[in-house]
Amino acid sequence: MTDLTNQVAIVTGASRGIGRAIATLLALQGAKVVCVARSEDELIEVAQKTNGLAIVANVADEQDAQLVVAETLSLYGRLDIVVCNAGVGSFNLLENFSAEEWDRMFDVNVKGTFLLCKAALPHLKEQQRGHIVGIASDVSKRTFVHGTAYGASKYAQHAVLDALRKEVRGQGIKVSVIYPGLVDTYFNESKPGAPDKQGTHLQPLDVAQAVRYVLEAPAHVVIDELMLHPLTQEW
Repeated sequence: MTDLTNQVAIVTGASRGIGRAIATLLALQGAKVVCVARSEDELIEVAQKTNGLAIVANVADEQDAQLVVAETLSLYGRLDIVVCNAGVGSFNLLENFSAEEWDRMFDVNVKGTFLLCKAALPHLKEQQRGHIVGIASDVSKRTFVHGTAYGASKYAQHAVLDALRKEVRGQGIKVSVIYPGLVDTYFNESKPGAPDKQGTHLQPLDVAQAVRYVLEAPAHVVIDELMLHPLTQEW
């Protein structure tokens, strides 16, 4: 089993929901966590809770992505784990989507993953080790009504990470993708803890535990994909 003690992890979308749970759990396992998000107040709170570094950044901006990696290396001198969790979603009939909404989802969900991986890869390759974990969605592998834009972005994110795994595994770098079903978070302007979500949705900690599971796999093992759903959700 891989020990996460003192490993340095970047977690995007860390200010709330799944990202917050991942950052907190990794810190509990002894990792040094770099918390990245656009919401400064909540981000600072998470960084204080995890005794980590807070970096306010837009993952869809190439300069910001490079800055996140540079500041991480400047402070800790190493980078071991990259968790691409930041994501946005909205749902409607295709004809009702604006081009701006479409671009926003692809910018955060796909371009954000691409840019952070691109910024981190030279350092992971130099080390000949590292682990990239993408938080995708079960809709990376299925379609549904009102899900044209979000689903397309998640299919694309899946493709980016799947191809990247093939590119870098020979250099000792692992790429794993988590595909959660319904999760009780703020996603799509929802409020967590609503009575109708109790027992019907995963909790952010469930996803964080899945991330921990793939990260703690023995050095010779890569868990390519892990899908999880609440028991009540049809798949």
